[in-house]
Amino acid sequence: MGMNEHNPVNILMVDDNLADIELMRDALGEEVELSSFAAARNGDEALRYLRQEGAYHDAKRPDLILLDINMPGKTGFDVLREIRQDHSLACIPVIILSGSSDDHDVDLSYRLTANAYLTKPVGLEALTRMIHALERFWLESARLPTAKCL
Repeated sequence: MGMNEHNPVNILMVDDNLADIELMRDALGEEVELSSFAAARNGDEALRYLRQEGAYHDAKRPDLILLDINMPGKTGFDVLREIRQDHSLACIPVIILSGSSDDHDVDLSYRLTANAYLTKPVGLEALTRMIHALERFWLESARLPTAKCL
């Protein structure tokens, strides 16, 4: 029985790859009760969602953000920098989920205070294993910030 079993979580995934978004939604949905799973296809859209701007005026505050680095327009680094500089968003855990295993990308992510860096593995089976590990740690074992963290 996970810690968050009775507290469904809101997840925001920021990724320009629709297939990765669908795979994550499906894999997590099998394992955890998700209150909501939202997706943003680029950095600008992610920031509008997080700030509840325009069409996102009633967007749910995410408990966890899964953030890709390499996207058109604002990169994941830009988004992470802006999240950490915004007092109302700064304590939301951000997990970098990238196709890159470049040391510079890893180091910069942690310098910008990402909570974790995961390299997307190749192949469905390996990706599914990684998603389940992410779910077990972040959604069952780890305590997530409370709403008072605003």
